[in-house]
Order: sequence, then C-alpha cells, then structure tokens
Amino acid sequence: MAELSDKKRILKELIKKLHQGASPQEVKKEFQEAFGDVTPTAIAQAEEELIKEGMPREEIHRLCDVHIAAFRESLERQETLAPEGHPIHILMEEHKILLGFAARLKDLSGKMKTKSDFGSVANEMEQLRELERQLKDSESHYLREENVLFPYLEKHGITQPPAMMWMDHDKIREMKKNLYTLVDSRERLVFQDFVKQLEESAISLAEMLSSHFFKENNILFPAGLKVIAENEWTEIRRQFDDLGYPSFTPESARAAFGGMEAPVSEVEVVGALTFDTGSMSKKEIGAIFSALPVDITFVDKDGTVRFFSQTKERIFPRTKAVIGRKVQQCHPEKSIHVVNKILEDFRGGFREVAEFWINVEGRLIHIRYFPVRDKRGDYLGCVEVTQDITDIKKIEGEKRLL
Repeated sequence: MAELSDKKRILKELIKKLHQGASPQEVKKEFQEAFGDVTPTAIAQAEEELIKEGMPREEIHRLCDVHIAAFRESLERQETLAPEGHPIHILMEEHKILLGFAARLKDLSGKMKTKSDFGSVANEMEQLRELERQLKDSESHYLREENVLFPYLEKHGITQPPAMMWMDHDKIREMKKNLYTLVDSRERLVFQDFVKQLEESAISLAEMLSSHFFKENNILFPAGLKVIAENEWTEIRRQFDDLGYPSFTPESARAAFGGMEAPVSEVEVVGALTFDTGSMSKKEIGAIFSALPVDITFVDKDGTVRFFSQTKERIFPRTKAVIGRKVQQCHPEKSIHVVNKILEDFRGGFREVAEFWINVEGRLIHIRYFPVRDKRGDYLGCVEVTQDITDIKKIEGEKRLL
C-alpha cells in the first residue's frame, strides 16, 4: 500500500507541474526516472484527489491530453483484454469502427478538395450522407457508457474520470451537430468554403475521437475491469442490451456472456398496498406506471434516484444502474447548477413546479418537475414527468366518441 501511495504522490506532483506550465517532455523524463510504470487506477485516483484538493475539474480536463501524452509509453504497456460479449469488448470494438468512420470522413473531404463544384461530388455527397447516418447511429454508444458503465464505476469510487469522459461526450456531440448543420446548409455556401469547413470539421472530430478513445481504452476501462465484479459485468451487459446497439456493432462482439442465458427471476409479492383512495398490488402499480404515456422518475429528499417508470417508448433512456445515483450525476456538468436550484427551491417551499420544453428530433418534449410532500407538508423528494406533446398541441375542437 505504501508503494501505491508513493506512486500516487509522485503522479500528483507531476500533474501539478504540468498545470504550472512545465513541458510534457520534461515531465515525461522525470516520470520515467521516478518509476517505470503506473496503473490506470493510480492515474484515476490521482485525478480524484487533485479535484478534492481544489483543482477545478475543467482544468484537469484541459490538461488531460497533456499528461496522457507524458504517460503514453507507460499506458501502452497496459493490456486491456476482455472476451467477446463482455461490455468492454463491445465498446472497444465500436471504438475501432468509429475511428474508421472518422478516417473515411477525412479522406472524403480530401477527395472533395480536388473537385470544382457540387455537381462534381455527387458520389462523395452520397458517401457523406451515409457517414452522417452512421455517426447519428453511434449515439447509443455514448448512452450506454453514461447510463450503465459510469454509474457502476461511481459505485466503486471512480467518479471524476466518468464525469470528464461525459464532458468529452458533450464535445463530440457538439462537433457532430456542427457537421450535420454544415451538410444541411451546403447549398447556401460557396463550394470551396464548404469543403474547407468540412475538412476542418473532419480533422477536429478525428482528433477528438482518437484522444477520447485512448483515454477510455487505457485508463477508464482498465480501472473498471479492476474494480467491477464479474457478476456486475453480466448485469451491465444485460442493461447494454436493453438500451440497444448501433447497426454497425459486430454480431461477434455481442456474443453470449456470463450468465446472460439465464432468465431474470421475478419475485411476486402477495398482498396489496392500501392508500387513502383505494388499494393495489405491487404488480398492478408497476403495470400502471408502464402504461402511462409519460416517463416518470423519482428522486428522494437526499437527491438520490429511487425509481423510474419503464414505458414502451421512453423518451430519454434510463437503466437500473441509475438507481442509488445522485441526480446531479445523471446530468451533464453544464446543467448541474439548474438541477441544484430547482431542488433547493422545492425543499424551501419556494416553488411548486419547474417546467421546460425542448425539441428532440422534430418532437416537442415537455419536462416538468414537482416537489413531493407528505400530509404535513414535509419534503419527500422530487418527481420528473416527461411527455411528448407534439401531437397534443395539434388537437382542435372536440372528440366525444371513440
């Protein structure tokens, strides 16, 4: 334990030197002189402690590529192997394919530079549209990490690295969104300007994906393999399957894994729960939540996610991994201050509803938050209700018959 503690101390000192402006070459040399190797878990723990000691997470994130470059030789000696069907194997196979898409995008933009106008790149534009479809399809890759893998890492004390990876995800999403916007608006641009912007976008996305996947493959995933138990990986895989995969995920990667073949047993509770206005069994209550045309999530008075409804067409993904997670950890960093404000207002009795509406793939989504109180008015928690109101807004007149 003392040896690990010393390595962590030295590692923290080297990262601080990078923070203070030392060159990666200088730090890398000092690192190699101090010790020849370091585990991915030690790097993750060092980052955790630096943030706890006051270094802003954004600063750690900004320096991440720098200190990864300094430690790259040591990290590359870390083998991250997982059998077919293992969640880590699936994610790493998807990494390879996504990097291939990024490389094709760069090649495509290079070919288009040799052409003169939009009329001469009909074939290239068709390939570009196909790559756009594949990149949009890749969203489930990031959702599986955020909604399943990250919560399990957090349960084992690895919290900051997943938070930083989520920040990367948001950057990747923004880059992809800008790419889609560029392609859609191409007819309003001069051809040369379009190709120039396409090349810049392709290079930025490829560099971002390369950096992000390197960090996950060499730090995040090995740390997970070290702390997450085998039976937990089986449950992670089951929840991966619930969220689904992109069309490009190889069938071989999704081979049977662990105890996946065994059905999940359901425990039937005999009896009913009695309320002021009637009684229902646990089975009936669960079925009602599933039948409602709204997504419901309950967060208790301590800010811990306790329950969510599993409707047929859930708007935003939820998995059982979020149960027991702090609600702040279920939102990107940029939204946490809004979440905290709503919960503070609910606890203090200053607000009885908070509502938002956003557009998601052409659908209008209405999101409302309500405080939950007992008969005495004591705060018990918060319930989130999410509903697709696109078709509701179109209703006119009356309908009195089926």
